Amino acid sequence: MGTSEESTIIKKYANRRLYNTATSSYVTLDHLCQMVKDGEDFTVIDAKSGEDITHSVLTQIIFEEEAKGQNLLPVQFLKQLIQFYGDSMQSYVPGYLQISLEQFAQNQQQFRDTLTNAMGGQMPFQQFEEQIRQNMTMFEQAMQMFTPFGNTGAQDSTSTEDKPTASNSPADEIANLQEQIMAMQAKLNELAKKE
Repeated sequence: MGTSEESTIIKKYANRRLYNTATSSYVTLDHLCQMVKDGEDFTVIDAKSGEDITHSVLTQIIFEEEAKGQNLLPVQFLKQLIQFYGDSMQSYVPGYLQISLEQFAQNQQQFRDTLTNAMGGQMPFQQFEEQIRQNMTMFEQAMQMFTPFGNTGAQDSTSTEDKPTASNSPADEIANLQEQIMAMQAKLNELAKKE
């Protein structure tokens, strides 16, 4: 998040307290988390050095949300992400992830619109599942491009009996994606009931 005219400045002091300059009050990471969910733009500045520390504070919010048991990031994704640190392709990952999440957010809005206008509720979930499959396929293909040994095209000529079994085989990845889709569908069902 860059500083803009609409961006609220949050100052972080040495005692780890966060001060919202727009409301002239101290806030917590939970407040900042809610501001993100509400779409409010803010920039976190180190009060002493003036350095923009928004990235580290947002990372801290994600860490705390994950620690609460709201596991949004799958273990395999985290492992792949860690592998990119120090890799020659590291600089491409942030842009790709940003584009992927923007696309996902657009699909989510389309899904909500379809759900609102639909009768019965079954068809929108099928459409959303198909969109998730397409997004995940696109994401996997891009991750394989970034991973030097990610392209398994040369191995496809070998029979399955000749291949050593790996924990991240395509069958395992598909099973993992199906679990994620089912979990997401359950969450969407809960959201639909609340509305």
